[in-house]
Amino acid sequence: MSALLKASLTHEARTLGFDCVGVTGPDGIADAGKHFREFLDAGAHGDMDWLAANPERRIDPRVLWPGVRSVIMLGVNYGPDENPLAILARRTRGAISVYAQGDDYHDLIKKRLKALARWLVAASGCEVKVFVDTAAVMEKPLAQAAGLGWQGKHTNLVSRQFGSWLFLGAIFTSLDLPHDEADADHCGSCRACLDICPTSAFPAPYRLDARRCISYLTIESRGPIPREFRQAIGNRIYGCDDCLAVCPWNKFAQAGHEAKLAARQDLRAPELADLARLDDAAFRARFTKSPVKRIGRDRFIRNVLIAIGNSNDRALAVEAERLLADPSPLVRGAAVWALSQLMAPEAFAVRAANAIGTESDDTVAAEWQRG
Repeated sequence: MSALLKASLTHEARTLGFDCVGVTGPDGIADAGKHFREFLDAGAHGDMDWLAANPERRIDPRVLWPGVRSVIMLGVNYGPDENPLAILARRTRGAISVYAQGDDYHDLIKKRLKALARWLVAASGCEVKVFVDTAAVMEKPLAQAAGLGWQGKHTNLVSRQFGSWLFLGAIFTSLDLPHDEADADHCGSCRACLDICPTSAFPAPYRLDARRCISYLTIESRGPIPREFRQAIGNRIYGCDDCLAVCPWNKFAQAGHEAKLAARQDLRAPELADLARLDDAAFRARFTKSPVKRIGRDRFIRNVLIAIGNSNDRALAVEAERLLADPSPLVRGAAVWALSQLMAPEAFAVRAANAIGTESDDTVAAEWQRG
């Protein structure tokens, strides 16, 4: 009966739009727990305190919910229809990570998970809980244990069918379902994802130092971006796809077919000058339904200013100059750095001499002094 139910579950999942489905047990990620504790002990999670809160819940799904007997892992393909690395050469345009160019995947996938969970409850009378990247669930190790792919040397999931481009969701159930075979590691000797990283965020294969990761720096980090990483960020204004896009397994990937996850035209290669002019209301309007919206206008404009500083286009200095008067110290500090990269050293020195002593925020004043 359980095998028949699983077959029906798989059919229903695909009917709802999931591209892959697998089942594992709650005890299938023991090794991942060890690596996760090492990650936390090294402080490699940076300011992401939510990762360090109740780590035992992530390490063992039974701590999160004692009633779980099986974990159903599901994936939705969001493969891009163009090379995500091509935009990095267009220095006056902003590079937004592929996953954030369409509508927020959380909303879409959670609706599908709930629909599948309702079907499963109706079919079996079981108990269920659904998760999509918002709870203490180690989705990638669980996905590997369920046969959806494997965690590559960049720590992200890689699929032989979909390459680097899978959104993941999980359903915990009280049912005992047949387990799928865990996927094996197929990275071999390849280290393309490690070598391409602009900020050397991988101290070793299968280890990530989030504090050096451009996705962390542009999304999770709330303060000024450390100066040592600013030039390496280039024109990446929200996230980074380098280690994903360079993976050789992407030769088997295919463009996503979900319209709501497709890249919006205004987010494919937006002009930095246009983005720099967004106030809070305009930012919220432009990024409605987008994951970008969650970092807020000030952090986003900080990122845009770093990209402006890296643009080598002195015409953009006017945007940084205007933002020196922004109410946000975070924005003003990034504007100072952008000007230091675009202005002639002598002209910037004069500008700094006039500004030092009048800036009320110590962090911004230090930017002038170090610029």
